[in-house]
Amino acid sequence: MDVKQRIIARLASELGVRPEQVLATVELLDGGATVPFIARYRKEVTGALDDTQLRQLDERLRYLRELEERREAVLAAIDEQGKLDPALKATIEAADTKQRLEDLYLPFKKKRRTKAQIAREAGLEPLADALLADPTLDPENEAARYLRPAEGEVPATEDAKAALDGAKQILMERFAEDPELIGQLRERLWQEGELSARVLEGKQQEGAKFSDYFEHDEKLARVPSHRALAMFRGRNEGILGLAIRLPGEEDAPVHPAQVAIARQVGIRDEGRPADKWLGEVVRWTWRVKLYTALETELLGRLREQAEQTAIDVFAANLKDLLLAAPAGQKVTLALDPGLRTGCKVAVIDATGQFIDQATIYPHAPQNRWNESLEVLARLVKQHRVQLIAVGNGTASRETDKLAGELVKALAPAQPLSKVMVSEAGASVYSASEYAARELPDLDVTIRGAVSIARRLQDPLAELVKIEPKSIGVGQYQHDVSQVQLSRSLEAVIEDCVNAVGVDLNTASSALLSRVAGLSAAMAENIVAQRNLQGAFKSRKELLGVSRLGPKTFEQCAGFLRISNGDNPLDASAVHPEAYSLVERIAKQSGRDLKGLIGDSATLKALKPADFADERFGVPTVSDILKELDKPGRDPRPEFKAAEFREGVETLKDLTLGMVLEGTVTNVTHFGAFVDIGVHQDGLVHISALSERFIDDPRSVVKAGDIVTVKVMSVDIPRKRVGLSMRLSDEPEQPEQSGSRAAQEPRKPARSNRQSGQRQGQQQGNTPAAMGALGAALLKAKRGK
Repeated sequence: MDVKQRIIARLASELGVRPEQVLATVELLDGGATVPFIARYRKEVTGALDDTQLRQLDERLRYLRELEERREAVLAAIDEQGKLDPALKATIEAADTKQRLEDLYLPFKKKRRTKAQIAREAGLEPLADALLADPTLDPENEAARYLRPAEGEVPATEDAKAALDGAKQILMERFAEDPELIGQLRERLWQEGELSARVLEGKQQEGAKFSDYFEHDEKLARVPSHRALAMFRGRNEGILGLAIRLPGEEDAPVHPAQVAIARQVGIRDEGRPADKWLGEVVRWTWRVKLYTALETELLGRLREQAEQTAIDVFAANLKDLLLAAPAGQKVTLALDPGLRTGCKVAVIDATGQFIDQATIYPHAPQNRWNESLEVLARLVKQHRVQLIAVGNGTASRETDKLAGELVKALAPAQPLSKVMVSEAGASVYSASEYAARELPDLDVTIRGAVSIARRLQDPLAELVKIEPKSIGVGQYQHDVSQVQLSRSLEAVIEDCVNAVGVDLNTASSALLSRVAGLSAAMAENIVAQRNLQGAFKSRKELLGVSRLGPKTFEQCAGFLRISNGDNPLDASAVHPEAYSLVERIAKQSGRDLKGLIGDSATLKALKPADFADERFGVPTVSDILKELDKPGRDPRPEFKAAEFREGVETLKDLTLGMVLEGTVTNVTHFGAFVDIGVHQDGLVHISALSERFIDDPRSVVKAGDIVTVKVMSVDIPRKRVGLSMRLSDEPEQPEQSGSRAAQEPRKPARSNRQSGQRQGQQQGNTPAAMGALGAALLKAKRGK
């Protein structure tokens, strides 16, 4: 089996699909096709693999190709040394991970001149072999036979001690490079070991936020992502020391790992002359050679897994946020709240174009409330505003109250709706180079207000302009691999943009650059041609854009929409390559093209198999018929917003047991953060998300959901709110409020207490454990 066949077979096995599907997909990817294009328009070729499967395949394909490249390099390096026998070659070819491959290569890897190498040069390897093979030999007497003067760079072996030290170095290196032994110890440490965190001497006060980890032990393989990253952050800040320990090692006469080493290399203590010396070799092999290396490696594995989990959480939240319901094309007035500097006001038209601005001072210290209402009323009437977007920053609830008065004052003559909008990342956008090019004549503060308004109209179109890490839905995103994070988030953005589709004649270059096949340069070229020649009348006109050739057109055309164009199909997700098929369907149905589109009765009566041919199979025909039924349908949900309770504006307004409506702003593995309109998001712990047992908060809620919650605890000094979505739960007693217990939702009701405790243990998210994160949790939520 050649390399390509081996990769295809491995991918097919991992994904549970046929090798033919994998081979076809790999060829499409290698040919430059994008995942969104393959998922939607090449179902017959791939056997209808969805975008999630395709992303997994793409990621694993990259890993396996890197593995094969490394395998070839390792085989070549060992062969060059003349040490590649058939058995070793077969073992290397069977290695299924990069780690296993490196274990096998370790004895052959070129290394600096070690003590073991010097001992071999001194002729001490026969001594090491003799004592290992026959422990009845007396080490001192045997070593005396190997004394020798210095020769060149090789020091003299002056006495038996020096000879035995050299022999020990040889065996230590040999044992430490045994791939089977390393593999056994690695997995034992991973499965049985505990991560031990301790505060460094004198760092107690400085590292108070990590206080729950000052003396913390937890099963290594079960440490949840957020706690692992918190401890790694504590170590990086010089507060915590981390180590891996095996249970009972401190009380055992011989370390369990040393027992495993001795067993693997055939050393037993039977009271023979060399047994004690061999025991020392084993002890030093573990302490000097293996423990530190394995601990470093396993902490790296833990960090890698924790990072991947954090990246997955971020990606899932970002997807939910990008696919949040758009308010639609309505004239929108945005209020970016402020106190001393006033509230910035921006008005945009239904297409998101800036049309007016103002600054008002309704709050302290100026308190020009009535004047502010007059300014807003004038703008609303002048531009026929339909929506008011209130940023959720400082003074947001006070500003929301102002907007509420405006809505009441103008009703019913001027119907208005007000919505609280997350302004996370708005300041990043307003100060960006892109914003300067898009809104060159506006102050950065007004640009922020424009962004708030636009993200209410269409979250996807606006949020793609902002670096994902600034949107505020991550968990320790600054602590993870930035390369992996960026790759994952870029994939999410690409999938979301192409799932919704993009209006070719109104989209920004930032949005167009996320369309399958389009680069940033091509997106700029499209906008330039649109500005020069006017709106595109058909998708075919894209071929006239600079540097946009047939291959790029194939990738992007189906995801770009043209309303009221020359061809009604250009407003749909039907790819231009299938227009002839649609014309055939219309002809056989006795309808013209415009009459067929949207005719549900006719379309639902058609059988896809009747129109399938060698080029377009049943899956594609089925997709086309569904698209013709509801062309250009937006897959995002219908827009709705949370209604914050009047009079509940700060933490001081909260009372235990209060039931409120809020918006989920971030979902992590330990629960969900909910904005209830008090300037501080509350936490619904995983154990309080549902009456039933759950192991993934996203199975219950996602970012952007409107939920009803009960206030379980309030800690004003630490700015923490504990919430529950189980409205039958009872809050903590008032005298406990502010204690650590008050920071977490109450345990499940009696009937569910057992399952709730089991859930908390499995997740590692018990109230005591949760208190460890403290302010770090809130920072994670805020994306700081």
